[in-house]
Amino acid sequence: MKGALLSQPANPGARILAVGGARGDRLVTNAELAGPIDSSDEWIRSRTGIATRARAADDQSMLDLAEAASRAALAAAGLGPDQLDLVILGSITHFLQTPAAAPQLATRLGASGAAAFDISAACAGYCYGIGLADCLVRSGAATHVLVVGADKLSEMVDPTDRTISFLLGDGAGAAVVGPSERPRIGPAVWGSDGAQAGRVGQDIDYRQAVAGGVWPTLRQDGPSVYKWAVFEISKAARAAIAAAGLTPDQIEVFLPHQANLRIIEQQVKRIGLSPEVIVARDIVETGNTSAASVPLATERLLRDDPQIGGKLALQLGFGAGLAYAAQVVELPPAGHRQPTAGGPATPFD
Repeated sequence: MKGALLSQPANPGARILAVGGARGDRLVTNAELAGPIDSSDEWIRSRTGIATRARAADDQSMLDLAEAASRAALAAAGLGPDQLDLVILGSITHFLQTPAAAPQLATRLGASGAAAFDISAACAGYCYGIGLADCLVRSGAATHVLVVGADKLSEMVDPTDRTISFLLGDGAGAAVVGPSERPRIGPAVWGSDGAQAGRVGQDIDYRQAVAGGVWPTLRQDGPSVYKWAVFEISKAARAAIAAAGLTPDQIEVFLPHQANLRIIEQQVKRIGLSPEVIVARDIVETGNTSAASVPLATERLLRDDPQIGGKLALQLGFGAGLAYAAQVVELPPAGHRQPTAGGPATPFD
């Protein structure tokens, strides 16, 4: 038709080709943090499940962590940076309003021509990015998308804060999303509740920080966040399973935001997952790394148990905003090799 716009060829589906991760080099014990909050190792373990949290050196930035994770993901996917069409970076610890961090990451990797932008969705950032990447690859607007969640939360810690600071760690996780002959990423169920913005997040804005000479830190209303994460977010998780054409007992791996081990255990029950489901518990050693926590949990499980490659996993991000996102994905194969086509059909084909 005269004057019609040309359309880009669509792909039948999209998939996560590979993941990579990078954690802070130092594991900080509960004993090191207990004094300033008048607490103990036992108190912290019983309420959060955390034994240590990974923290980076002063001279290691969020972008350094993001670069390391991205290079690992690209190597595992068997792709070069010049094959990336888009870089999406989820982070709350890039301390410049502009320019964004994603274009800098793309240039570091050697993907200077790729489109690049940041997502500020806190702990839901990675799952938001996977949802966007899936849509873009399936539409034909992109072939390979790098999705990164990276945060250096130790730069926003108040050692005397008993609400959240002792949970926080540093890390980055990355995934390469590419085309597939069938869908291997289920529909995203995502949303937000800005009416509860004060439940968790930065305590003061930067104008207040400059005026008061005090660096902003993170705070949360723990009981309210706990109830929201267990009751409301579990509903979103069940909706994501249903949107993929599945039932909870068909989920083989659970990849929740690593916020609190007690929350994770309650979500398993509320969602109705099988007793045999493999549950990510990276929080025990790494702590809460915000946008990095879901991909880092994925990376650890694939590294520790390569046999889970190809299994159906529910990934679930939730946090400040309040924002949340969930989707069912087929896990990539473990190891440094590019996934092959084929395999059994999934219920969300």
